[in-house]
Amino acid sequence: MTVAEERIERLHDLARAAASDGEDDRAREYVRLARRIAERNRLSLPRPFTRFTCDACDAYLRPGVNARVRLRRGHVVITCDCGHQKRYPYDR
Repeated sequence: MTVAEERIERLHDLARAAASDGEDDRAREYVRLARRIAERNRLSLPRPFTRFTCDACDAYLRPGVNARVRLRRGHVVITCDCGHQKRYPYDR
């Protein structure tokens, strides 16, 4: 694991902790910083990171608090408070 990957993982943990403490702005900054590190080092973000962050407003998504989760036929739809939707498939 490279230094950049370790830092992205650490920032994901920090964003999760900040979001659970109610510090949404701090969590958003952690998400933005992790995305910048990934871009600079040409890395893809880990799946848990992409599933729990909003692409439009960089918020760390917490289901039931600032994100709505719905199951549709064969996919999950996560809607952020900003209105942006994210979809990914699942097996029944």
